[in-house]
Amino acid sequence: MLVIENCRLTWPDFTAEYSMTVRSGALCAIVGPSGGGKTTLLHMIAGFETPESGKLTFEGINLLPLDPAKRPVAIVFQDHNLFPHLSAAQNVALGIRPSLRMSGEEHRLIEETLQAVGLSGLDARKPGEMSGGQRQRVALARALVSGRPLILLDEPFSSLDPGLRRDMVQLVGELRRRRSVTILMTIHTPEDVADLADQMVFVADGRVVASDTPSVILGGSLASRIAAAVSDT
Repeated sequence: MLVIENCRLTWPDFTAEYSMTVRSGALCAIVGPSGGGKTTLLHMIAGFETPESGKLTFEGINLLPLDPAKRPVAIVFQDHNLFPHLSAAQNVALGIRPSLRMSGEEHRLIEETLQAVGLSGLDARKPGEMSGGQRQRVALARALVSGRPLILLDEPFSSLDPGLRRDMVQLVGELRRRRSVTILMTIHTPEDVADLADQMVFVADGRVVASDTPSVILGGSLASRIAAAVSDT
């Protein structure tokens, strides 16, 4: 599982200290107010932020000494971070080989993954020729082909309309089950994942305030704080 114990990060105007666990193969939704530390938590796991103390392990491996590229982690950002001059297939290929020199087997893997995210036949299109939802599917496919067992999604669907956002969340749930990956996803619409996530974590003021099933988190004493956080976002 993913284990975070007392990981502390300090800036002049903000201090964060995280402790939580996520079991392997789970879909964990992270909710909370804007500026409360959700993205910082993901960046720490990915290696973009380094805690001054604490413990961070995944499947028993200590992640803290590892550079971001060496961690078993793939991350999808809100703005999808695609290269506009590359095709969908080439953007996905970057998840395997930055040189884009693919073997036949790797080409087949890219085709299969694009098909899995509903983009079969669109491999030659460039990001500018695709919808917002399609671009996010390309970014998700790139994370999946990397073969890394821990995938971090930083509010990747917040710019989509409610119907498409819900479709993308369901796709994430399906792919998580089929690919046996662990997924942590920050989201400002917790109702979208209430019946899909195994775990929901409420983060505020740089702390994990609560961690439980979505029904407990959304129906308990934190419900009003979560509602306020959503309206704030």
